[in-house]
Amino acid sequence: MKILLVNKYLYPRGGSETVFFDQAELLERRGHVLSVMAMEPPLNIVPRWPAAFVSRVVTEGRPSPAGAARAAGRMLYSFQARRSLAGLLRSARPDIAHLHNIHHQISPSILHTLRRRGVPAVMSLHDLKLACPVYTCLSRGRVCERCRGGRFYRCVLQKCSRGSLAKSALAALEMTLHRFVFRFERLVAAFLAPSLFLKEKLEDMGVRAPIVHLPHFLDAAEFRPEFGGPQKPAYIYFGRLDRVKGLATLAAAASGLPWTCTIVGEGELRPELEKAARAAEPGRLVLRPHLDRAALREEVRRSSFAVLPSEWYENAPLMVLESFALGKPVVGARIGGIPELVRDGETGLLFEPGDAEDLRRKISALASNPGRAEDMGRRARRLVVERLNPDGHYHRLMEIYRSLLGIRS
Repeated sequence: MKILLVNKYLYPRGGSETVFFDQAELLERRGHVLSVMAMEPPLNIVPRWPAAFVSRVVTEGRPSPAGAARAAGRMLYSFQARRSLAGLLRSARPDIAHLHNIHHQISPSILHTLRRRGVPAVMSLHDLKLACPVYTCLSRGRVCERCRGGRFYRCVLQKCSRGSLAKSALAALEMTLHRFVFRFERLVAAFLAPSLFLKEKLEDMGVRAPIVHLPHFLDAAEFRPEFGGPQKPAYIYFGRLDRVKGLATLAAAASGLPWTCTIVGEGELRPELEKAARAAEPGRLVLRPHLDRAALREEVRRSSFAVLPSEWYENAPLMVLESFALGKPVVGARIGGIPELVRDGETGLLFEPGDAEDLRRKISALASNPGRAEDMGRRARRLVVERLNPDGHYHRLMEIYRSLLGIRS
């Protein structure tokens, strides 16, 4: 099968790009012929597949007035993206298109070109963009669903996009045009949600498009597990150091416990966490910078378990899957898609988001019972091996593709 993959970034940048490349490699190993579309990558990135690009636009920071105008136009509708894609469709002739993150830098305008050329499109969902102009269902650091039912003007009233009235108005206009004028959702044959939470939340907030549950996968064979942990229990968080990740709650919980909490990553909250580490007893809170893949996995292996204290709607966090594959249970917040993976009492423990005392109790429950933590770690790895493996993901994805193409298995 010839498959066109579309994502705005064609280089490792975050969890959605990890999913994009893992899926691309899986399809390539199974003999499918791939082509890709993306925003022009940095000069040192050479695409492995036939590719079409749109020019780079800056949507973050403080672009020049001309750059801001160019980015705004791209967000709303991109004729450049349509032209670029049309050329690739003529040469690559894909049977189906699989879209990932396309908003802003590419825009859903390419769906018009795909429909005109008779190429069905599926789209993997990595966030809540279909229901929230700023992707996250967050306003001023708190969970927000004011835009449910397509009431995107509320994004403007709350200045949800970085506290800016202008940026919020543009984000609201973008979503209003895409959903109610161009009606792009009708041009996607199926949306793929990696968590039941995401599927049900989008439906609850007024998205009427077909959404299919297709979990992420992980190749457990690439992860060498270490069941149990060090003689003295220790636990770890790794990922972005953002406030919505609940790291202030984690720091508060860790300060009252006798075990080492290691936090790995970079982000806006790092200065605040460094201050908390200095105030805590020596060795209680240890901050590490961003680590490469091998070093990070070794750091996780040296831990007894991982902690994900998020205070926003997580989708299907790769941190949980990677911890499981390394044989580590997870203490996770009871929010978003986390409880689908962290099965309370089986593959980890759940706590109420934002409740440092509840988190402290759950950390203590695992740290003081290494045997229980090890048993949960074995169950967690088994979940990845048996339920979230590449073969299962591939076969389900092929069922979806074939059903849209009218091909019988």
